Amino acid sequence: MIESSNKSKGLQIRLAQFMNQHIYPNEQLYAEQRDAASERFASLPLVEELKQLARAEDLWNLFVPPHFAEHSPVGGLSNVDYAPLAEMMGRVLWAAEVFNCSAPDSGNMEVLMKYASPAQQDSWLTSLLNGEIRSSYAMTEPQVASSDATNIELRIERDDDQWVLNGHKWFITGAMNVQTRVFIVMGKSDPDNPDRHRQQTQVLVPRETPGVTLVRPLTTLGYDDAPLGHAEIEFDNVRVPLDHVLLGEGRGFEIAQGRLGPGRMHHCMRLIGAAQRALELACQRAQNRSTFGRKLSQHQSIREDIARSFSEIEMARLLILKTCRKMDELGAQEARDMIAACKTSIPIMVQTIIDRCMQIHGAGGLSGDYFMAEAFSYARWCRQADGPDQVHLMALGKQVIERFAGDQD
Repeated sequence: MIESSNKSKGLQIRLAQFMNQHIYPNEQLYAEQRDAASERFASLPLVEELKQLARAEDLWNLFVPPHFAEHSPVGGLSNVDYAPLAEMMGRVLWAAEVFNCSAPDSGNMEVLMKYASPAQQDSWLTSLLNGEIRSSYAMTEPQVASSDATNIELRIERDDDQWVLNGHKWFITGAMNVQTRVFIVMGKSDPDNPDRHRQQTQVLVPRETPGVTLVRPLTTLGYDDAPLGHAEIEFDNVRVPLDHVLLGEGRGFEIAQGRLGPGRMHHCMRLIGAAQRALELACQRAQNRSTFGRKLSQHQSIREDIARSFSEIEMARLLILKTCRKMDELGAQEARDMIAACKTSIPIMVQTIIDRCMQIHGAGGLSGDYFMAEAFSYARWCRQADGPDQVHLMALGKQVIERFAGDQD
């Protein structure tokens, strides 16, 4: 049995109360403010108001791990302790932002905690921790298979006391948000280095730097995901000072590996919350709706779908907790097999669960009257985010074969 600490259990009670008092009752208001906004990619007044409430109640920066405890009002949480909290936030897709725990900012803050210089932290980390600005992580490119980070083509070249960036990025989460002030950009600074994993560098680029062009917002299954958004971006002779490099030249791949593991897990944690809420709504629908002279809940096919969904959610939750414990005990690198197992199984499982629950809701399940259609889009998007499933399956399969059959080609 993997149990969270008493501190986490106390936070779960407080977070559940906050969700009941301030998040669920305001879902309709959130939708109304989003639809009426003159600037689709600006933070909503409701969210800014709730951020202040969450911060006042110390439900803030809960994602921060124990070794950076000074950045969390609760002293930092292990992955096992954070997982049930992230699950609660995942029940409403915009809730994590209220607690300053949303992607991509949480991952970017961890990057800055781990790898940034004191001056870089003063410039960006403090404002992010305070929820005053937002950020983006610019890695994916349209021309190459970015699932292999060594394929990245954006050029980062040194010119006296500056780095010069030229290239094309897309599906950059958060880039459209008007509060986004900095991009963490990955590119190639040493393409001829024989070590393919030392060719990349990551650089901090302020959004207003000349040469940075937001080409267009992109959609996921028709959603533009406002007010967060994903963007296509061009970097045309973008110049930043040398001290904007993170960790050091040639260490971009190392940073990417350190960032993406926890981020993948946070998505999976939130997806469990979305699946659990969808199941609860489906049960209520099945009990309150009748067809052919009896309640939906009395139909065998409905009961089977509910049973499968319940079982799959329980399995996924346990997989997450087991992975979290391994990460807490051994670190993300040593837990990469379990992280890959979560990444490749939970989003597609949640996608299937939500699909069943949408079906139980009939045509309404496809509409914005329920949260499920947008949650389905999120689950489908997570199968591409932080690397497509096929890449993780390939890496995990290799690991497992080597473990049980030896190192073979």
